[in-house]
Order: sequence, then C-alpha cells, then structure tokens
Amino acid sequence: MDVLMHSLKIGINDKLYIKDPESSSLGKKIVEESILLIDEIGFEHFTFKKLGVRIHSNESSIYRYFENKHKLLLYLASWYWGWMEYRMVFDTNGISDPVEKLTKAIEVLTQNVEEDNAFSHVNEEILNKIIVNEYSKSYLVKEVNNEDKNGYFIVCKRLVGRLSDMIVAVDKSYAYPLSLASTILEGTLHQYFLKEHFPMLTNCNETVTPTQFFTDLIFKTLNLKVNG
Repeated sequence: MDVLMHSLKIGINDKLYIKDPESSSLGKKIVEESILLIDEIGFEHFTFKKLGVRIHSNESSIYRYFENKHKLLLYLASWYWGWMEYRMVFDTNGISDPVEKLTKAIEVLTQNVEEDNAFSHVNEEILNKIIVNEYSKSYLVKEVNNEDKNGYFIVCKRLVGRLSDMIVAVDKSYAYPLSLASTILEGTLHQYFLKEHFPMLTNCNETVTPTQFFTDLIFKTLNLKVNG
C-alpha cells in the first residue's frame, strides 16, 4: 500500500485554497504544522499569526495558500476523508462477497487511525484527533449551503455514497442506506469523542471498540449475521 500511496495525490476541491499546498515545501509545512498546532491549542485559539511563528515564516505567506483558517479546516477535513476513502476502496478491492465487503469497510472507517508513512507531511493519527474534535466546526456555519454548492464537502459525500452502495449490495430492500452510511461516519467521530471526554455516555471503552459497536448495529439493522 505504501508503494501505491507514494504516487497518490488526494484530490481536493481547488476552491478551498488559493495556492495548492502540495505544490511546494512551504505549503506542505503549513499543512503539517497546522495539524500539530490545532491539536495542541484547539481550533478556536489557532491563528495564522501563531502558525507563522511556528514555521518561522510571515503570516502573509500563509494567506497566499489559504484565505482563512475556516478554509484550512475544510481542506484538512477533505484531505482526511479522501485518505479514508482510498483506504476503504483499497482494502475492499477484490472482495466479492457483499457482506464481507461491508464488514471490511466498517472496520476501516471505525478503527483506530495510525500514522501512514506514505505522506510525510501529514500525521494521520493526529489529524484524526482533529476531525473527531473539530470537524463539526467546518459545517456548522451559516454559509454551509453555499459551501456545499461550491463542492466543499464533495469528498465526504462521495465516501458516504460508496458506503451506501455497499449497504444496498447487502440488502436491496433496506430503505435508508444513505442515512445509515452517514450515521457510520458521523457516529464514529461521536463515539470516539464520547470515549475520550464523556465515558459515562458510551459503552465504548478500552475493551469495546466503535468497530464492534457499529458492526453490531449495522448488521442487526440489516437483519444479518457476521461470521466471527
């Protein structure tokens, strides 16, 4: 997988940036260090001025890549969902049995994220923490409808669509595949957030994983049994 990923570029809506950060070492540094800084201080306290100090560059140089920090967060979210989409497609490719394929997809989308060495400027494990804690701030905004029309959420929507198709392949009679697919994506983030911050509100803990919970939930919903 690492060999294939070296030649892969996560496709992101070019309206999210002014200059493609993948096109230069400074752009990659901005992405790399913004992930670490947001994780350290939170998105509310994150500013381009603080990021500039961290990367030893003028604040104005960051604005040459991103219009504002909201667009940067949308960019990071799109990158994350694109990476998750690739992992799901890669790990389910060649699986012909629909039940086995859906089981594997759920596993990929709900398991603990580990750093992928194929992308040296992105720490996926820390980015996952940001998505769990901050992702809702990217769409819970007044401008969300216009941003959706501009395609800012297309990668996440495409991932939901792929998962929905897998659900339909398992049970063509199920009436709510998109709702179930989006519940897996959003619900996974929520369960990890509860596990970390409100453990009394979830059964997920050190021995019960979100993967176990969602596998049980999905296949009971579809009235199916999963081997193992």
